Amino acid sequence: MSDHSKLCATTPLETERPTITKPYPIAAGPKAVKIVLEEGMKQMSLRKCTKTLLMVNQVKGFDCPSCAWPDPKDRSAIAEYCENGAKAIIEEATEARATPAFFAQHSVQEMSNWSDYKIGKSGRITHPMILRPGTAHYEAISWEEAFTSIASHLNTLKDPNEAIFYTSGRTSNEAAFLYQLFVRQFGTNNLPDCSNMCHESSGVALKETLGIGKGSVKLEDFYVADLIIVVGQNPGTNHPRMLSALQVAKKNKAEIIAVNPLPETGLKKFKNPQNLKGWIGPSTDISDLFLQLKIGGDLALFKAIMCLLLEAEDKNPGSVFDQSFIDDKTHGYQAFIKDLRTHSAEALARESGVSIDLIRRATEKIINSERIIICWAMGITQHKNSVQIIREIVNLLLLKGSIGKPGAGTCPVRGHSNVQGDRTVGIWHHLPKAMGVKMKNLFDFEPPQEGGYDVVNAIKAMGEGKGKVFFALGGNFLSASPDTEYTAKGLQQCELTVHVSTKPNRSHLIHGKTAIILPCLGRTEIDRQKNGAQFVSVENSMGIVHSSIGQIEPASEHLMSEPAIVAHLAKATLKNKKPDWEWLIEDYDRIRDIIEQCVSGFDNYNERVRHEGGFYLPNCAREQNFETATGKANFTINPVLNSNLKDHEFMMMTTRSHDQFNTTIYGLDDRYRGIKNGRRVAFMNKKDIQKRGLKQGDYVDLKSHYENVERLAPRFMVVEYDIPEQCVGTYFPEANVLVPVNSYAERSITPTSKSIVITVEKSAE
Repeated sequence: MSDHSKLCATTPLETERPTITKPYPIAAGPKAVKIVLEEGMKQMSLRKCTKTLLMVNQVKGFDCPSCAWPDPKDRSAIAEYCENGAKAIIEEATEARATPAFFAQHSVQEMSNWSDYKIGKSGRITHPMILRPGTAHYEAISWEEAFTSIASHLNTLKDPNEAIFYTSGRTSNEAAFLYQLFVRQFGTNNLPDCSNMCHESSGVALKETLGIGKGSVKLEDFYVADLIIVVGQNPGTNHPRMLSALQVAKKNKAEIIAVNPLPETGLKKFKNPQNLKGWIGPSTDISDLFLQLKIGGDLALFKAIMCLLLEAEDKNPGSVFDQSFIDDKTHGYQAFIKDLRTHSAEALARESGVSIDLIRRATEKIINSERIIICWAMGITQHKNSVQIIREIVNLLLLKGSIGKPGAGTCPVRGHSNVQGDRTVGIWHHLPKAMGVKMKNLFDFEPPQEGGYDVVNAIKAMGEGKGKVFFALGGNFLSASPDTEYTAKGLQQCELTVHVSTKPNRSHLIHGKTAIILPCLGRTEIDRQKNGAQFVSVENSMGIVHSSIGQIEPASEHLMSEPAIVAHLAKATLKNKKPDWEWLIEDYDRIRDIIEQCVSGFDNYNERVRHEGGFYLPNCAREQNFETATGKANFTINPVLNSNLKDHEFMMMTTRSHDQFNTTIYGLDDRYRGIKNGRRVAFMNKKDIQKRGLKQGDYVDLKSHYENVERLAPRFMVVEYDIPEQCVGTYFPEANVLVPVNSYAERSITPTSKSIVITVEKSAE
């Protein structure tokens, strides 16, 4: 029998002792190629591996599911992917299979005691599976029975808002649009998605200040920029193809400033294995200046820089600020400057953790630059004041007039390949008014107007017994979410949990009274429907919509595409509601036709998506046509949030190892940080280690104390590392248990995974 009280909601403690080595000094290069080939040979034949990798990010190929970076016009014909992208493809195209026999052999209890790494290596799920109440094993189920069971649970709810429909960012535009249409016809806006946990802060801040919740730059802007500031981002691990663009920028004389609590290999030295020099030539030095701030010191840093910019502008008016841009295109400048004059650059520098001398050097580079790009990722978006930090980044760019011109602008860098596109086509817990009107007229139903649950509120709803059915279109919700134990209890209280997945993950093991797994086609696989093979489309970080065409045979004849899964579920649940769901999935052009009618910017969708490279969606910030409440780009006033740590406290942030993408663990090594064979490590400053009577290799318990609730992450190995004092770095998702569900960014409700106050205590022997 399945005993919920004994199931492991997090990766069990590792029995092996991690080994600490010297961090590898160069990103990518021949080393990455060697590792990719070794990994590929472990999971598939040489022929299949070669064929699959040759089609990644190609014009007639499939889009890498772990990358939202745009494809360059001169893309490599044989290797337009990075090491971690290749690992993602290999994981999907693996020849290992999780068949009904596999699930019969391994109980839910047994698998819950495996590491996330071992669970992920189980292979592709081949059949729809169900875990019935009180049973210990998943068993095979027909698609018809699966849809009938899910529809029955949904239709017996007292209120549609008792159902929660989550979306992962790998979902295509076609599947995402059908999904949100079904959910809204069902009667709810409960559409939490992975954006809630990553770039929601970017969307909120950019929409308010610039009129669009997306970045404003194109890939070509990197090639003509004077200065690129990379803040709160580790492209060497999380966005490696970005390094190629930074390498071109360096060749074209751009300077690069890196801002981060941890020094990252990818922002030091890079070898591009796509060309000969990346094999036999010297590496490229990426950063010209590294600003190592303490965790949470970002806003103070940017405000300090702007204080120094104002000081220089006062001395020589018109020499630093782009006054004509400010006068013509912005609002709120005078109030912003008045507030800025109340701050001291020196005091702000102390709060940031960066010396005033280094800040002056950075400011000088900004003064001497006309075209500035600022890039960021989750190192910025997962703080209490993340929205304010991003608004401060925008303030800096507005002072320099670095919005909406070549080589300049905002660049929030996404992870999943279509997390941005999902939001564009309607995956949001708020229904855009114009889209709602169009769907109402086209499909003859009244869309729900009340806002739905985001991720944090979905977790709370399940925890309070208000969420009865949880449906996930992709992803590993449990491991990705904050407050792991609380999230687990919420999922276990559901009457039904459903996951559309390619491989087993921990969310399948922490389940509702009934649990169903619906196995879907991967991005790599041929999607055959009634009218022939289909393609899907995705939107990258810079607003380009392009096609993705599966090329290899499906892992099982029993798999179904995500659009087909949604359509069949909608038909089973909604009965006679428009549209004709089965007719739509016979030919995905029909889905794109209705997206064109409901979502602005998709004119001539089916024609333009077939063009090489796809097409750009409209971007008002890029055109300096700011669609804000004032009709201009808005300066904002953002107070500094002081950390006020006590002597025994630390500020902890979670981060990824080089051997993972989101919650998918490819291996137990992180060569860029010198960690082998383990993940439960705590990166600490040498002085902090000594002050607490510890030494490298000791085991410690990490505890967070929020709203009088203690959360524990036991037995993390201490690793001496170059990190500011009173700061601790840990891996995600192992430390997610320490992130309280009630600790989130103001306004965006993004969990504060990058700023959790903890204590560190030596573990009992």
